[in-house]
Amino acid sequence: MSRGFSTDKLLHGGDYNPEQWLDKPEILRQDLEYFKKAGINTVTLGVFSWTTLEPEEGKYQFRWMEDIVEELYVNGISTILATPSGARPKWMADQYPEVLRVDGERCRALFGGRHNHCYTSPVYREKVKRINTELVKHLGHHPGVILWHISNEYGGECHCPLCQEQFRQWLKEKYGTIGRLNDCWYTKFWSHTYQNFEQVESPSPIGEHELHGLNLDWKRFVTDRTVDFLRFEVQAIREAGSEKPVTANFMYDFLGLNYRKFKEDLDIVCWDNYPAWHKKPEFLTALDSGFQHDFMRSIQGRPFLLMESAPSATNWQPVSKLRRPGMMALASLQAVAHGSDSVLYFQLRQSRGASEKFHGAVIDHYGGDDTRVFQEVSKLGQTLEGLREIVGATMKKEAAILCDTESRWAMKDAKGPRNEGLPYKDVLLGLYGAVRSFGVQTDVIDMEASLDGYKLVVAPMLYLFRCDIQKKLADFVKQGGTLVMTFWSGVVDEYDRCYLGPAPGGLTDVLGLRFSEIDGLYENERNQLIPVSHSHSENEARGEGGQKQQGKLQCSMFRRSYSCHSLCELVHITTARPLMVYGEDFYAGEPAVTCNSYGLGKAYYLCTAAELDFYKDLMSEIIPNLFPDRPVLSVPDGLEVTVREKEGKRYLFLQNFNRKPVDVKVAWDYETCLCGEYPVDEEGTGTVKMFDTVVLRG
Repeated sequence: MSRGFSTDKLLHGGDYNPEQWLDKPEILRQDLEYFKKAGINTVTLGVFSWTTLEPEEGKYQFRWMEDIVEELYVNGISTILATPSGARPKWMADQYPEVLRVDGERCRALFGGRHNHCYTSPVYREKVKRINTELVKHLGHHPGVILWHISNEYGGECHCPLCQEQFRQWLKEKYGTIGRLNDCWYTKFWSHTYQNFEQVESPSPIGEHELHGLNLDWKRFVTDRTVDFLRFEVQAIREAGSEKPVTANFMYDFLGLNYRKFKEDLDIVCWDNYPAWHKKPEFLTALDSGFQHDFMRSIQGRPFLLMESAPSATNWQPVSKLRRPGMMALASLQAVAHGSDSVLYFQLRQSRGASEKFHGAVIDHYGGDDTRVFQEVSKLGQTLEGLREIVGATMKKEAAILCDTESRWAMKDAKGPRNEGLPYKDVLLGLYGAVRSFGVQTDVIDMEASLDGYKLVVAPMLYLFRCDIQKKLADFVKQGGTLVMTFWSGVVDEYDRCYLGPAPGGLTDVLGLRFSEIDGLYENERNQLIPVSHSHSENEARGEGGQKQQGKLQCSMFRRSYSCHSLCELVHITTARPLMVYGEDFYAGEPAVTCNSYGLGKAYYLCTAAELDFYKDLMSEIIPNLFPDRPVLSVPDGLEVTVREKEGKRYLFLQNFNRKPVDVKVAWDYETCLCGEYPVDEEGTGTVKMFDTVVLRG
């Protein structure tokens, strides 16, 4: 059960690998001086140190780590101590080949890589328990150790016989009988009915891989196996006597696991953020990065940690672009704005060899403290010290966007109207960005979450319905909430079986319409969204049975037409009011955007994927009424507005992702400027410099 993690400072530092420099003590001494100069107060140790800690089975060498943790501690630097299970030693793979993974084609891997180990293997679990127990014995009670970092970037799957047996047991516990499994997986299709659980195997490219219920449950099982392994690691630490909090680092938009299933087993969520800055306009990259920060914060609904970020260029992206001056600090403070209580880097000192020798670092191969990167890190360290009072600050519930991993799994596997170029991310970020462009705080939740406390819920392409989401959304709207839902929602149930009858399943009354057809557009095709008040009489929207809905053609909130793409859904409206209609093709004049009153609230339905301006114009009619007390009533393009709150204080972050200064007027009263420069004219309008962050306390 999650217990939480607290700190009295914004953690600043990152991954440190002193085992690579044990033969050069002068470098280790220099590192310590540089850390203090740069305001580094926390390091992560031991992530990939297994072979140094246990060079031969049962022969341990911990003195070097003990000495370094102690030296860091007496110099005011805390340690996040990692378990080394993210990469096993060569001796283990040679002596116990069962620890290596088996792929979908049933081939066992050779030694190498990182996460190349079976989470089910009793041998691997035994070896992990032993090394974790030794870690606790030597350092688990050291006052300098503040947090356990469990493994590293969990991911991947194993199809070995041990995992196959666990999968069958998992299915038995879930379904009870083979008949129920066959029904839920719809195995009569292609005559793939199972007679018993022993016949079931994991999906394979050389076998069964198009039975969608099987694919979906395998992904759920892989998550459960990974969570079980995490619990095993944590239990080993607890049994050895350490009660220090634990975390595990997550990755960007990773669909290999359902990260929300980890929330009860971690004391704090952390993640590794490596945006490709300067590849496109910075505000677009910031939008994507901000979404991921909000996703991670929303897993537990409290502050998280930025565990890894690049102080300079990465070395594994297609193009390893340098961060422009100011961008490292701007990106780091964006994490803090969205709820992070840390800015941690990979890596503190650049490796001399192997696969990440050119990955950016605070201290590079030159080894001096007069580099641009070191100077920027040092300046950020001072800034973070000045923002210490923000530690632990939370974010107010205002809007939520539903982004459900299991629904995404199913939708990607659907074999539906568009199997390449599915516009999910475009629609998701388009709507998220539209809400955030008004300075409204936005949680990113899944269907297991409660909707209590939100005024606005956005549900883009929620293909699969589970956890009784229909009732949650219906109650939310009935009680006065505003729902924005899109096409390709409520198509299948939790087993990936299509709903029979009107769809979206269970929400047709709330939305005032039902699904009819969906048209996949080729890459070069576009349609138009035309405001109802601008449509011609012959293109009037048609509802149930094809009758013209003349009485419902009221003036739309929109004043121009918009381009739409990828998918165009056709609906029959009942009680919904059409706001926009399609402008082209055989369904010209059919409803494309609708609004329905239900109970005390409203439900909007978007039948297609549109250009970005459409989403912002839609929210310009929704948000001012729902959130009149916004900190910035008119947010300039490229400026991100975020608020954290603590003990009656509000911390307003203004971040300029433009390559020019922007003027902005703050509607709230504030006491002082904690960060950045914010000169204000006589009319109360201030200026935020290019790539700068301003933090106002009010």
